[in-house]
Amino acid sequence: MTHTLLSFGHGYSARALSRILLAQDWRVIGTTRNEDKAVGLMNDGIEPRIWPGADMAPALNGATHLLISAAPDGAGDPVLAALHDEIAARAGQFEWVGYLSTTGVYGDHGGDWVDETTPLTPSTKRGIARVQAESAWATIPDLPLHIFRLAGIYGPGRGPFAKVRAGTARRIIKTDQVFSRTHVADIARVLAASIRNPNPGAAYNVCDNDPAAPQDVIGYAADLLGLPLPPAEDFETAEMSPMARSFYAESKKVRNDRITNELGVELLYPDYRSGLKALLAHELSA
Repeated sequence: MTHTLLSFGHGYSARALSRILLAQDWRVIGTTRNEDKAVGLMNDGIEPRIWPGADMAPALNGATHLLISAAPDGAGDPVLAALHDEIAARAGQFEWVGYLSTTGVYGDHGGDWVDETTPLTPSTKRGIARVQAESAWATIPDLPLHIFRLAGIYGPGRGPFAKVRAGTARRIIKTDQVFSRTHVADIARVLAASIRNPNPGAAYNVCDNDPAAPQDVIGYAADLLGLPLPPAEDFETAEMSPMARSFYAESKKVRNDRITNELGVELLYPDYRSGLKALLAHELSA
């Protein structure tokens, strides 16, 4: 039987998963809003659909697996807003449904540890919208839903090196601020492991083993490049966009035991040091 993944909002993390699935002879259908991006998806072996716009009934009819990467907007989850009834009517058809959420659903914990049992107490609009979206997906009867709460994502094309080289990187200092991170290759491996071993209703934190202060990551990137340490700026007085500043509203360390204990995933990049080394090697070999 041919497995078919229908991926809504087929972006950075979804494309990493697709590379694994396509190598296993899956069919992958991915939605995008952009004609140019659709051409890129096609070049990667993915069947693109311009959505909103395309009639999604044929793709839904043939899908065995769903992945939702599209972020909620002012009207809530965009996939459910448009296709709730169609998806609910086919709930028993799907073998696996994955929703990509964020560790922002846990809110601020003053640098303490959180895990999947921690109450969801988001303090940002983005986090609140994600909690609402998680809940909305979970209310669909018989849907084999799996929630993946992603930490800060980096990987090829997304890393600190360009800004460090350009001299625009800054080390924003806020006392006791820590973030968790995850390499996109490890996100893809976690999703693939869950597809192999479905556990409907489960939620997984997807992050590495080493939560760290953001200035430490920037400093390490500079060290790898052999460039001067970017300047330190106090968070309270630094010029930052409201969006950038909002990321500093919450500080927590995220546990990832469940992806190891339940899914058997051994991270390729268990800390930012190994991840940045590999990322730089990839850039230099490209």
